[in-house]
Amino acid sequence: MRLISTRALRPEMVLATTVYNEKGQALIHDGVPVTERMISRLQELHIQYVYIEDALSSGIQVKETVSNKVRQEAVANIEKAFNQLSVAKVPQNVLMIEDGAKQLKQVIDVVLKEIKTNHDLLMILTDVFTYDSYIFHHSFNVTLYTLSIGLELNLSTKQLEQLGVGAILHDVGKMLIPEDILLKPGKLTEEEFAEIKKHSQHGYDILRQLHTVSLTVAHCAYQHHERLDGSGYPRGLRGEDIHPFAKIIAVADVFDAMTSNRVYRKAMLPHQALEVLYAGAGSLFDTNVIEAFRRSVAIYPIGMVVELNDGKKGIVTEQNKGLTDRPIIRIIEEQGQEVHSPYEMNLSKELDMVIAGFDPDYEPESSKIK
Repeated sequence: MRLISTRALRPEMVLATTVYNEKGQALIHDGVPVTERMISRLQELHIQYVYIEDALSSGIQVKETVSNKVRQEAVANIEKAFNQLSVAKVPQNVLMIEDGAKQLKQVIDVVLKEIKTNHDLLMILTDVFTYDSYIFHHSFNVTLYTLSIGLELNLSTKQLEQLGVGAILHDVGKMLIPEDILLKPGKLTEEEFAEIKKHSQHGYDILRQLHTVSLTVAHCAYQHHERLDGSGYPRGLRGEDIHPFAKIIAVADVFDAMTSNRVYRKAMLPHQALEVLYAGAGSLFDTNVIEAFRRSVAIYPIGMVVELNDGKKGIVTEQNKGLTDRPIIRIIEEQGQEVHSPYEMNLSKELDMVIAGFDPDYEPESSKIK
C-alpha cells in the first residue's frame, strides 16, 4: 500500500485502509475503488492523506500500533471520564470518580500491552476524525506517544501508569472551556486564547481534589504547556521546576497537535513535526525526551514516497528500529524514469544516502498513459 494525498486521488484508485468517522463508523471501506463523489467527501472532511493499493506498492503492509477497535473503546472511556470529572462534586460523587479512574487505568494497561506487543516503531495512521471529538482522540494519541517515550526512557511500571493517566487527563480542563471557543474553526482572538489557556488551571483544580489519582497527575494537567525557557503557561516555570512527566507530555502533545487534521489548518507529516520539535530542543523542550521520542516513532511512515539526495524516489517498506530516519526503501524511480525492476535499499547500510523530501502526489508515468 502507498500513502498519497487526497488531492492526488483519482477515480478507480482502490483504498487500502478503511476510512472511519469520529464514532468509529466506516465511511469508505478498504478494497473499494473511489469515485469522484467519495474523493470530494474526503476533501470536505479535511482528510489529507489516505492509503491506496497499487502495483508499485504491492506487498507493502502497514499496521497501526493499536487497532481501531482498541482505539474506539479507549476513546469512549476517555470521553466518559472527562464528562464525569467535569461535573463531579467531590466527595459526593466519589464512587463515580473511582469508576472512571479504574477505567482509565484499564486503558493504560491495554495501550502498554499493544505497544509492547508491536515491535515496530509507533505509527498512528492519518487521523480522519472530525474536530468535535478531537479532544478525546487527541488525548488517546498523546497517551500512546507519551507511553512510548516512557518505555524508551526505561520508566518503572508504576511510573508508566502514573504518566499514562497524566497523559489521558492532561486536557480534562478543556471541558470547562466554552464550546464556541474550544471548537472555533478559525483563528482565536487574544481574549479567546486567554480563555483557552485557562484549561491548565481548570484541569489542575479538578484533579487535585481526587483521592483516586496522584497529585502528579494533577501537575501533568497543570504544567504540560510550560516550557524550559519560561515562555510557557500558566506559571512560566523554567527548567527543573517543571515536572519530568509534564516535559514528556509536552512533546507528545505538540507533536500530535501538529500531525492531526483540523478544520482550520492542515496536518504536518511526522518528519516535519519532528523538525519543529528539534528547533525547540533545549529551549522549549527537553532534548532527552525528543531523542527518546525520535527512537520510538516512525518518522517516515511505511508507504510514504520519499526522494533521496541523489534524486532517486522510493516507497518506505520497513523501519529500522533505533534509526528512524534511515528506513528501508523500495526504489521505483531513477533520474526521473521509472525503474523496470524496483529494488530495495536499506538506508542504514547506505550511509551516503539521506531522505531529502517526500512526494505525496507521486503518480507513476505508466499510469498517465491511456
